[in-house]
Parts: sequence; structure tokens; C-alpha cells
Amino acid sequence: MKMGFRWYGDGNDTVALDDIRQIPGVTTIVWSLHHKQAGQVWTEDEIAEQIARIEDLTPDHHARGVTKTLRADVVESVNVHESIKLGKTVLGLDRDTAIDNYRTTIARLGRAGVRVVCYNFMPVFDWLRTDMFHPLPDGSTALYYEKAIVDQMTPESLIASMNLDDGGLTLPGWEPERLASFQELKDAYVGVTREDMYANYQYFLDAVIPVCEEYDVKLGVHPDDPAFDIFGWPRVVSRKADLARVLSLNPSPHHGLTLCLGSFGSNPDSDPVDAVTTFMDRIHFSHVRNIKHYPNGDFTEVAHRANEGSIDTVGIMRAYAAAGYTGYIRPDHGRHLWDENRGNTPRPGYGLYDRALGVQYLLGCWDTATYQA
Repeated sequence: MKMGFRWYGDGNDTVALDDIRQIPGVTTIVWSLHHKQAGQVWTEDEIAEQIARIEDLTPDHHARGVTKTLRADVVESVNVHESIKLGKTVLGLDRDTAIDNYRTTIARLGRAGVRVVCYNFMPVFDWLRTDMFHPLPDGSTALYYEKAIVDQMTPESLIASMNLDDGGLTLPGWEPERLASFQELKDAYVGVTREDMYANYQYFLDAVIPVCEEYDVKLGVHPDDPAFDIFGWPRVVSRKADLARVLSLNPSPHHGLTLCLGSFGSNPDSDPVDAVTTFMDRIHFSHVRNIKHYPNGDFTEVAHRANEGSIDTVGIMRAYAAAGYTGYIRPDHGRHLWDENRGNTPRPGYGLYDRALGVQYLLGCWDTATYQA
């Protein structure tokens, strides 16, 4: 198992690479080019520059005796353009051109040494919460989903509510460029069914997976977040049966899952441990986090420790350890702790401290299951 940590880039993250380097057990930086919009080609120079920033030690590192290096093996995400999901021209781009651009980017990432690319196939919104800094009983804050609010909202009112102060940081999935074209997207999805989405998904995979195989890049789809339909748009990567169907669309071992257990587990009917054991051989990357469900349909992010919430993080790590999992894992959405609630405001869910604590908890579970003196 390879432990990773998501980083949004210099000037776009309150967490520095040197902070991540000091978290025991972390070997891989999960990165992206966050200034690139879905459908755009990533240039070789941009890719090389970011990988060098992650992997190279500077003269200052050497002067301080720093020798630990980090890898840039995992990209999260190369976003799928809406024309691919819809199977028609939208936002000024046709499906085949968008797919050709995706193929080019995958080839360039593979040549640069990237081994796994995460993406999602969600219509319009990549994720949804109603409160970015919801207070928890211990004084920390966390992402929160309140069902009653969403039930009363329109997509337009949701967008208005997401115009929060981002401190100059990007908010992936809620980019201004995407939201500016919302009405066109809303109109384009009228009448689109789940079967339409699966057919368009297979068309995408059949075009892209041969490039993944040629350049040894494993493509891992992220479950819908939350894992149920919203605003009537069909979400096709939500439940266990959806994951099985998605995997059946293309048999290549380079087509697989980024199994985010918090997103998958946001549907209280799902069993995250069962999903891990069922799909183990197709899980290329995994996000392990905890959430707490409430009877009224609300849920909140909580600490990674199993007894803090509704997700059996211990059982998840035991299942990975028992299978000898060799893929990538990272802690996911952490609470905001200490100075992060007093002015050093991170991107929602992506502070330093609780994710670092999460790494240690997950590694403790792994070590308990695997360590031999």
C-alpha cells in the first residue's frame, strides 16, 4: 500500500510540500493542474514543471539535511468534459474533440511517470455540501450535508449559496467558469436518462482505455458525492450495483475505481467494507474517511477513527491489509482544527492537521494487521 496526500499546488494550498513531507508514511503527492478546465489539453511543460516541484529536492533542502523525497504518481483529477457525459456538443466543445484532448493528456501523463488518474462521471456538480465549516461538539468544524436544505433548494439557489470567500483558493467542482455556463448545462441534461449516461460512459472508455494501456496509466472513477441523485440528474456511480456495471463497461485492468469510502458511504444503505472486498482487484486508488449519518438524512464529516462515525475505517483497512493491497490510499476530508479555525482557513475539508492525524490512524490499522517484528 502506498500512502498519499492531496496537494493543490504552490499559491493554491494552505499546506506546503514540506509540511506533508514530515507526515510519517506519506510517500505520494496526489496533485492536479487546477487552472486547467475540463476539456483542455495539459501541456508537457506544465506537467513536467509540477512533477519537478513535487519530486525534486532544492539546495535549501540539502542544506537542512532533508533527504526524504515524494513521488507524483497520482493525479486527481483530469476532469471529464460535460460533452462526453452528454454525448453531444455543449459549452462549445464536441464529444470527440474532448475525448481526443483527454487521450492526449493521459499519454503525456503516462510518459511523465504518472501511474493513476482519478476522475468522476457526475453530471454538473462534482460534490455537494450545505455547510463548509459546520461546528462539531469538540470545537472543530467540518463539511456538512443537510437534507432538508437540499430538498428545498433549486440548483440556482445552491450555486448562489456556494459563493463563499475562498481566500483566493480554487474550489474544484465549483469553478466560476463552470457555474457561468450553468443554464446551458441544465438545459442540456433535460431528458437524459441513466441508460444514456452509461452508453456515453462506455463510448468514453472504449476510446480512452487503449491509451491508458499503451502508457500504463490506470484510470479510477470516483463514486458520486453524495451517492444518490440530486435535482433529478442521473448519477450512475453511486451504489454497489452501479460500480459493478461501470466496471463491466470495459474489462481492461486499466479501467477501475478510485473507491472513496466516504462518498460511497454517504448512502446509508451501502456497505463500504463489502465494496472493498468485492472490487479489490479493480481498486487503483482509495480515499478512506469517516462520516456520521443522522436519522433525518443529514451527514457530517468526522475524524477518521471508526467509532467517531458510521464508516468502519478499521474494517476497511483490515480488508486492504488482508488482500495485500499495493495500490494508493489517501486520507480524505478532514476536520478543520486549531489555527485553521482562527484565520489560517484552508480549502474546506483540506487542512493539514486532521488529515495528518488520519494518516497515522489508517497506518496504525494497517500496521496492526500486517506488522511482524
